[in-house]
Amino acid sequence: MADPATYRPAPGEIPTQPGVYRFRDEQGRVIYVGKAKNLRSRLSNYFQDVSSLHTRTQTMVTTASSVEWTIVSTEVEALTLEYSWIKEFDPRFNVKYKDDKSYPYLMVTMSEAIPRAQVMRGSKKPGNRYFGPYGHAWAIRETLDLLLRVFPIRTCATGVFNRAKKSGRPCLLGYIDKCSAPCVERISVEQHRQLAEDFCAFMDGDTSRFLKKIEQQMKDAATALDFEAAARLRDDIEALKRVLEKNAVVLSDSTDADIFALSGDELEAAVQVFHVRGGRIRGQRGWIVEKVEDISDEQLIARLIQQVYSFEAGIAGHNTIQKADDQERHHSIPREVLVPSEPEDSEELSAWLTDARGSKVTIKVPQRGEKAELAKTVLANAQQALMLHRTRRSSDLTSRSQALREIQEALDLDSAPLRIECYDVSHNQGTFQTASMVVFEDGLAKKSQYRVFNVRGPEGDGSRDDTAAMYEVITRRFARYLKDQEAAQGDVIIASGEISLDEDDPALTAPQRFSYAPSLVVVDGGQPQVAAAQRALSDLGITDVALCGLAKRLEEVWVPDDDYPVILRRSSEGLYLLQRLRDEAHRFAISAHRKRRSKGMVASELDDIPLLGPAKKTQLLKHFGSLKKIRAASLEELTDAPGIGAKIAENIFAHMHVDDSKSTD
Repeated sequence: MADPATYRPAPGEIPTQPGVYRFRDEQGRVIYVGKAKNLRSRLSNYFQDVSSLHTRTQTMVTTASSVEWTIVSTEVEALTLEYSWIKEFDPRFNVKYKDDKSYPYLMVTMSEAIPRAQVMRGSKKPGNRYFGPYGHAWAIRETLDLLLRVFPIRTCATGVFNRAKKSGRPCLLGYIDKCSAPCVERISVEQHRQLAEDFCAFMDGDTSRFLKKIEQQMKDAATALDFEAAARLRDDIEALKRVLEKNAVVLSDSTDADIFALSGDELEAAVQVFHVRGGRIRGQRGWIVEKVEDISDEQLIARLIQQVYSFEAGIAGHNTIQKADDQERHHSIPREVLVPSEPEDSEELSAWLTDARGSKVTIKVPQRGEKAELAKTVLANAQQALMLHRTRRSSDLTSRSQALREIQEALDLDSAPLRIECYDVSHNQGTFQTASMVVFEDGLAKKSQYRVFNVRGPEGDGSRDDTAAMYEVITRRFARYLKDQEAAQGDVIIASGEISLDEDDPALTAPQRFSYAPSLVVVDGGQPQVAAAQRALSDLGITDVALCGLAKRLEEVWVPDDDYPVILRRSSEGLYLLQRLRDEAHRFAISAHRKRRSKGMVASELDDIPLLGPAKKTQLLKHFGSLKKIRAASLEELTDAPGIGAKIAENIFAHMHVDDSKSTD
């Protein structure tokens, strides 16, 4: 009997999106499948005090040894995927239909002369059309009731239909316009069949032509001043839109495909595949791929296809991907392999799969429609899997210790860098720069000590290049550190005099803000940024802080006064930690810059210009790119800008050159 605490996911690992979860026992068998509108909220209920759970739930969580989940877009998709996997895995702890019932479908009896729409369970009959499955019969009836406003096809039983035909009077549905009453020949048999075919076409996803048709009828009725008819058609449109909630995890019954997605960076990627058979997701698999060499997505997809289908194609040899769970293997090669980008040697791979399957196999990138929607769901799962992998990897003490040790050895440090600070600069066309400082201690982010710098520039407008901005930020940060260390000795004197600091500088006056010196400073960039940071430290007389830069293009580690970078293995834990630092600093800088921009920092200088409203300000900034370029523009260039007339251009030019006119006077 397992203790649920032994396999409980760590806080924050479980997403808050809708999805389907599976509990597995020690042998890897699925013993329970459930759905949730919020996975984190639902799964946390299973890991409370065992004694407070229902007896059957207690047995389930103590029998299980692991839990996994798949995210989807809506609760409706979760409902359908739950159904598919209950039918697929037959979990022992899921409720069984003891009365031999199954999940209900919406059936249209196209095999009959006068088709009928109804709820059905059990085996399917040839010639009829089926839509679903649905979680509850009431869900079908609610959908059908809405659609009957626009497609009033027959829904009555055979006995009711025959009695109405004999009496010449329709049933209640005919009187309230929920049925076109073919029983009393209000509509011909041919017209009713066409109505049923339109109903099926709408349920199959051909919705736009019906909506456009009714919208045009509504406009025509309104033009003819027939407002009652227009209002009725408007309600018909609303009824159709209510049933159009896209169910991206249910495709047409003829769909036979494997849908791949990947999410990653230069070092690793998460791969997910959904196996779709008969229009239903029959399984899901995922892997984390370490990129031990420089490889493109197209090359990675090509190798992935070779590995996944090598068993089916009869290729012998060791295959790491074939270690996936046996219960979720679907060895048959599908008719379609859908990928996020076209792999290398696509035609050769397609021919290889065609030969192995014995019939045509296509490899393509879904662009639109239901398959493209499902591909988005697969991608969301790949992104979540990568995030989960990174979270677990960064929280692992052994991995963190190894990463710090590798950085120490690569940079030739005296000890492991227990406190690392990373800096990045974000700007908008070179103006209004914002820099970030993120802090990692013992390999973990310490977000309470993250800081943001608003780069001022020589004239207070934030217009510096990246190296000058880096010099300013490093200077301000370590000036504060020295001020804390030498508070009794007065102001800090900077030898170069390039940056002037005073007591009003927030970086100097905030208490306990920069009280600790890092073991290592990492800057986002290569040689130029490292040189600027080193010059700032040298000007302040700081010699006991190590420094390096991480260049994104080739993931090279640059150190001061060295013409060649330090190269870490692409699978190195040390490189992975430096990359996380750089990416976190970049993310934090971008978010801080956007926050400043949302407060109107860019448009503030344009606020007082007469006749220049918010829309024209946006157009002006988009056209020129920055305030600096607007200020440098001639009157003719301003006049030629979209949305800017001669009078507004004169106002802008006069406002931007008011200082020039004063100096001339």
